[in-house]
Amino acid sequence: MDELLVALDVDTIEQARALADELRGAVGGFKIGSRLFTSHGPAFVEALASRGDRVFLDLKFHDIPNTVAGAVAAATRLGVWMLNVHASGGVAMLRAAREAADSEASRLSRPAPLVIAVTMLTSMSESTLGEIGLSGPMTAQVERLARLAQSAGLDGVVASPQETSLIRGGCGPRFTIVTPGIRGAADSKGDQSRTSTAAEALAAGANYLVVGRPIIGAASPRRAAEEIAAACRTMNAR
Repeated sequence: MDELLVALDVDTIEQARALADELRGAVGGFKIGSRLFTSHGPAFVEALASRGDRVFLDLKFHDIPNTVAGAVAAATRLGVWMLNVHASGGVAMLRAAREAADSEASRLSRPAPLVIAVTMLTSMSESTLGEIGLSGPMTAQVERLARLAQSAGLDGVVASPQETSLIRGGCGPRFTIVTPGIRGAADSKGDQSRTSTAAEALAAGANYLVVGRPIIGAASPRRAAEEIAAACRTMNAR
């Protein structure tokens, strides 16, 4: 199930390694976010990449263009398959990220990682937009940021399942959409506001699904991953 990326949102390398070993072959790759990376740094990212695993480095870089470019170049040297920045950093920052990934990959004679932009965090809702000084509906904000990322040459965006079809319609079939906030039909939303099931997200046009707690919190993570993958295959066959 290449579309399924598992979030290794755990505290220790031992936990992350055990999950990766259990899930390898049943999922398409692993997401490493700020929780694990802050605790243990780049070594585990390199270890997974050296085994041939696809690693999505989810650190959401957001800074001045030169600083982001340096971070993206460093991530490219780690061998990551995909990384992200915040679309709200602006077009100069987005272009700097794209150029850094391409330049460093060329220097290393390896494929450049996918560079995608976070639109609006899935924990945010309409009511929280005003808290950060934004007006208008969530869908308008997400669409605007997705188009900005595309204009800067990025490969795609991270967006909630609820905006996936809108982005697909506006940005076309080749634009990559990565969808977090995936839950089972009976799962709690937790701290996510805009969620859906895996099959619903794929039906709306998502390319990749990031799943954390429904898999890593299950009694059998591999079985949980296989069940999600099976539901997605059924949807794709329709």
